[in-house]
Amino acid sequence: MPVLIYMQPIGVNTFFAGGGLIFRALIAAGLIATMAGCGEKPKSPAAGNREASWPEEVREVQIVSSADGSLQKAIFWAPEDRGTPVPLLVNLHTWSGDYRQEMGIAFFEEARRRGWAFIHPDFRGPDRRPEAAGSPTATADILDAVAYARGAASVDSGRIYLAGTSGGGHMSLLTAGRSPEIWAGVSAWVPITDLARWHAECVARGLDYARDMEATCGGPPAAGTEVDSQYRLRSPLSVLGRAAAVAVEINTGIHDGHSGSVPVGHSLRGFNELARANGMPEKVIGEQAIERFETGERVPPELAGEREDDPAYGDKRVLFRRNAGQARVTVFEGGHEGIPQAACEWLARHKK
Repeated sequence: MPVLIYMQPIGVNTFFAGGGLIFRALIAAGLIATMAGCGEKPKSPAAGNREASWPEEVREVQIVSSADGSLQKAIFWAPEDRGTPVPLLVNLHTWSGDYRQEMGIAFFEEARRRGWAFIHPDFRGPDRRPEAAGSPTATADILDAVAYARGAASVDSGRIYLAGTSGGGHMSLLTAGRSPEIWAGVSAWVPITDLARWHAECVARGLDYARDMEATCGGPPAAGTEVDSQYRLRSPLSVLGRAAAVAVEINTGIHDGHSGSVPVGHSLRGFNELARANGMPEKVIGEQAIERFETGERVPPELAGEREDDPAYGDKRVLFRRNAGQARVTVFEGGHEGIPQAACEWLARHKK
């Protein structure tokens, strides 16, 4: 999701191999300050975002898209350079949010507390048009944000992390599958993993997200059509098998799909793809068990022993947890929500 105009001919992999040294030199020389949009304070949020008041330390930056040359905005912060590369946290906004979304502030605070660099990209804003909602263009914007951060700060290339909630969890898993070579760890919370399934679920519950998907994909799902291929292209289940080498955790609240908008089966089926990719089919959670998770809002009795205490979750206690290689799924006592502290504590354990 390659960064500035001058980098486009050589591509993102070449830029990454250079560690952003050219970009940092140009910043130091003052040659790209206006091009990169450095130094602006974040403006008030767009309609649909809760009112956000980001800390004074962060800056709004502009990054030239490698996909179409447009200027894409992000919130960025890095600690003072002390000569040692630092981890980078890329945090993704929700389905209806944008780069200014209030939810990102809690992830920023966790990053700052740990001395990590932080970037919160727009990746085409709310998921209501073809350029957004898991498009290759949106993925390119996220990768551009990584390259920007690597150029603007001294980033440890072995500790680049990705996290998101809801639509941000959806995009985190898509990005993990599309660019697994970049990420040391990916933490997805209450993600959508199958857009066609979610469309049917939203129609059944009368949720407006169904119209968002139709605007994005060209209509409702219809087997054998280009519209249907768009639903598959934008669904993490189509690419998660490529993320076997990445540490990926998926989290869901047991009440999501009832008090929230994304049933827990999306997280469990996402984990199943990773279990298969890791060569551990015995870890796959069966469809009957998934149905009982969803309809009963509780862990099926035969799986109730698969739990553990995890203080990072606070009062959102862990009800079910299963590992398959580097993949982990957690069902916690809660709804449609993320827990930034738990996400960052898990990410901090991982390095490429």
